[in-house]
Amino acid sequence: MAPDDTPPTDDRLERTIPDPGFADDDGAADPRLSRVLEAHAAGTAASGTVLAALQDARLLVPVVAVLGEVELDEQGLAHDKSSDMAAVLVQAADGSKGLLAFTSTATMARWDPDARPVPVTTATAATAALQDGAEALLVDLAGPATFVVDGDDLGRLAAGWRLVELTGTRGGHGWIGPSAE
Repeated sequence: MAPDDTPPTDDRLERTIPDPGFADDDGAADPRLSRVLEAHAAGTAASGTVLAALQDARLLVPVVAVLGEVELDEQGLAHDKSSDMAAVLVQAADGSKGLLAFTSTATMARWDPDARPVPVTTATAATAALQDGAEALLVDLAGPATFVVDGDDLGRLAAGWRLVELTGTRGGHGWIGPSAE
């Protein structure tokens, strides 16, 4: 029997939402990543150790409502006509920009309790930062332990490179580019 391509005759619509890969995510931070960030803040872990933990992490990129159009009523009072959701870029005094990302809903709430989390891989967050013209990915900006991914590290994470620990080097790390296949 050939598949039936005719639409269903009843009024029910079946909708599916694609799985973004974080179906069982409860918004908690990865304990290993939290320990590494805390160790880095205390000066007992190198940046390479943090990057190695971050590269496989799920991060939460906050989205906030941004006012679109404003409508004035008869009294001249402004009312929201439309709004959009946008990821958050912050700008430093020198003009450089960073995309915010958080390790958990708790660390995001320290920054803005009204922001909505979008779970993404670190590579996706790094790619979004570069596409939005940012020079950095700012992890857990409101603490308790912050970390900045910038420069070549940001570009390599976005391009799918892997940071590996080098044997025979006291905690040294090196980047391996993606395969050419």
